[in-house]
Amino acid sequence: MNVQKLSAAISSFLKKQNSVYYEEHWTERRERRNYYQSFTKAKLLAMTEEDFFEYISKLWSMLIWGNKKYVVDKLLVDNDFNLLKKQLAELLYGTVPIEKRWDTFLKSVKGMGPATISELLTYANPQEYVIFNKTTILCFGYLGIPDMPKYNYQYTGKKYKEVCIIAKEIAQELKKSGAENYDLLAVDYFLWDEVLPLAEKKSAEIPVSESKKPTTVSDSKSLHDEIKEKLVAIGELLGFDSRAEVKITAGAVVDAIWEAKIGNMGKAIYVFEVQSKGSIDSLILNLRKAQSNAAVQAVVAVADEEQLAKIIRESAGVIDEKSLRTWDSEDVLAVYDSLVRAHESINKLALVPESF
Repeated sequence: MNVQKLSAAISSFLKKQNSVYYEEHWTERRERRNYYQSFTKAKLLAMTEEDFFEYISKLWSMLIWGNKKYVVDKLLVDNDFNLLKKQLAELLYGTVPIEKRWDTFLKSVKGMGPATISELLTYANPQEYVIFNKTTILCFGYLGIPDMPKYNYQYTGKKYKEVCIIAKEIAQELKKSGAENYDLLAVDYFLWDEVLPLAEKKSAEIPVSESKKPTTVSDSKSLHDEIKEKLVAIGELLGFDSRAEVKITAGAVVDAIWEAKIGNMGKAIYVFEVQSKGSIDSLILNLRKAQSNAAVQAVVAVADEEQLAKIIRESAGVIDEKSLRTWDSEDVLAVYDSLVRAHESINKLALVPESF
């Protein structure tokens, strides 16, 4: 860790502690913490679906969604509610090591990622757990902390444990410097308020982009699934009916689609196929079959730069070039992150009432 950068950031942060701005934001964090700590394991397991909506919708990680009910309803459709509550209770109140609880939860529950579950862990026990999201990664990168994850499959329980240990070191430095609040929720505030603006200015120096590309079959599959999930999320954020693993025509199940209904006239569909490693034959075949669906306006191949060049070359004469698009997978991740930030900022304005 770059001690000089950390000390300078802490010094600047401490000057704000007596300001109205600081008090308002810390009060908000304290209120969130108190709300989530009002839950016991028994109370969580007894939650109704309405209780669960309130429980999830209060999270910062939900700020990207204007219609939070849509997201919670999808969680309930994709997971058995009783099993979801049991997994959540074990994550937050279990006694096995956190790295095992973390990995088990992410494998068992669909639709709740590292940002959401780490936020819940932080509220439940801010002495032990810190929020682990893109902000954390950017800030740790600025502070010279190496090996931060770039892809979702790298957000492992082992990595989360490491991140919490580093956050505790920062908390101790805050305490030694005279900070009034120095649990890991306070560390998150420090990172968000003081370090993040510095990290964003120096983003070109952050070593996150140096993360190695997947080398194993398992990692490639994980990245394939992540890109597919991001495509669906981008479509949802743009207002499309967006779904994964869709049968688009006989014999062709594509990775993702964006669908827009046009009044009572019909619909326009955009098809996406992701390539992370291996033969591209099935991708080309699926895209060619998808073009036979009259509603399909364009087919999009998503891969890295090297594989896109190969797809363009080998699809010539097989896929209608006028409707074929290509999208670099790294750009997909960047677009998703940018859209998330934009929606968070806009939704903070509360322009549309939640009940609308």
